Amino acid sequence: MLYTSKKYALLILLTFLALLPLSAPIYSMAEQPMQEITVLLDWVPNTNHTGLYVAIEKGFYKQEGLEVNIIQPSEGGSAGLIAAAQGEFGISYQEQVTFARTSKEPLPVVAIAAVLQHNTSGFASPVETGITRPRDFEGKKYGGWGSPVEEATIKALMEIDNADFSNTEIVTIGAIDFFAAVQEYVDYTWIYYGWDGVAADLKNFPINFILLQDYAPQLDFYTPVIITREKLLEEEPELIRKFLRATEKGYQYSIENPETAVNDLLKHAPEINHEIAIASQKYLAEQYQADAPYWGVMERERWENYAQWLNDQDLIKKMLDVEASFTNDFLPGEEN
Repeated sequence: MLYTSKKYALLILLTFLALLPLSAPIYSMAEQPMQEITVLLDWVPNTNHTGLYVAIEKGFYKQEGLEVNIIQPSEGGSAGLIAAAQGEFGISYQEQVTFARTSKEPLPVVAIAAVLQHNTSGFASPVETGITRPRDFEGKKYGGWGSPVEEATIKALMEIDNADFSNTEIVTIGAIDFFAAVQEYVDYTWIYYGWDGVAADLKNFPINFILLQDYAPQLDFYTPVIITREKLLEEEPELIRKFLRATEKGYQYSIENPETAVNDLLKHAPEINHEIAIASQKYLAEQYQADAPYWGVMERERWENYAQWLNDQDLIKKMLDVEASFTNDFLPGEEN
């Protein structure tokens, strides 16, 4: 009886040991710690950022072992914070990267993906103002953020259209809502069509819209872009690849399923107008990749052209080192 008990106990022990090699990898995989990273936005959450929220909600980041926290910074954008290692990745735009890298004290930030393939911004005005081209800015009032780039852009477009820049008035109105601005204070302002343009359609508020690159191809700059700091590229290249693999999946899902994807954005930003968000998402689904071979890719020529334009307008004091300012090397599409 004792022999039988010992034999039974030995059998149980051998069975346990035989199963241990199979169960150990599963256990260690489950215990694998997630790498926590921070993404800094450029502005309030909006449909430019939907792919990030989709990647969180659909588990794309977790599949790469990443725990992603998205933070909305104070005014000033993400470039300075990313350079100071206050986050791993940020949402920025080509203009900001160019100024950051050509400033008196350059910031070591690098663009690693274009969220949208083309600039969807331009000058908008109520139809009744009669502004259909840059020469119509004459005798009209513009309201903006008070940036030198705004003035230079208006001047350049007016000169291209043989208009007198001195005959348009420019005032600073800050971040006031587009509709309030053009109904109460000014004749035209600068908008992103992907939000205010589609909102105008929904509100049955007819507008005229002048796309910048229709008059100056150099102004087809990348906005927004995803940035990181040079040191992270050098020290953690695999982290960059993991983040972009998951992010690309988020934006690809948003391209293919705009009405479903926007729910992931709204879950994190319920204060957004749902009707406008859905319309905006449908519009941007066609813009994320547009005519590019794959999502996120950027062209050297467009970086060079915009930097040269800024230099010609005396907005930057030295030419941008384009080679160091952006890279496609970590994009999933580049690997295929």
